[in-house]
Amino acid sequence: MSDLRYPVGEEVVKDELTEDERRAAIAVLAETPARLRAAVEGLNPEQLDTPYRPGGWTVRQVVHHVPDSHMNAYIRCKLALTEDEPTIKPYDQDRWAVLADTRTTPIEVSLVLLDTLHRRWVDLLRSMRPEDFRRSLQHPERGRMTLDTVLNAYAWHSMHHVAHITGLRERMGWR
Repeated sequence: MSDLRYPVGEEVVKDELTEDERRAAIAVLAETPARLRAAVEGLNPEQLDTPYRPGGWTVRQVVHHVPDSHMNAYIRCKLALTEDEPTIKPYDQDRWAVLADTRTTPIEVSLVLLDTLHRRWVDLLRSMRPEDFRRSLQHPERGRMTLDTVLNAYAWHSMHHVAHITGLRERMGWR
């Protein structure tokens, strides 16, 4: 792999997914908490504080970032389902990643948060009708996004960050 920033490749934006693509993306979200937990299993504090690439976040920052990001996505989905094309608020993920809670909160807290968050999110996604996935929101930086776009983006985001950690483990020989 030549670019450690994108271990599963760059995100491919899709405005509309097929039923099979939706099912696959929802399955990725359903599996993400267990995959993230497995990716960090047995890591010691020094390993958790190792950047996954030069200039990148530490494993600890990645673990805390995933539920931060996915909470925003879950709320954005609910807004899009209950409002007509709401404009959502972006956030500065790099600034969030250096807040004190990222350094002091045990990663188990974020792993449990991700478990419960994804349970709710996957239940919501599985209850949606095909036309619900065509509902949209306005992202100030990315423009109009359908819920298919959001689903696809966060399935990619899930695999992307798990691969950051598993790739680091492999490169470092951490078993």
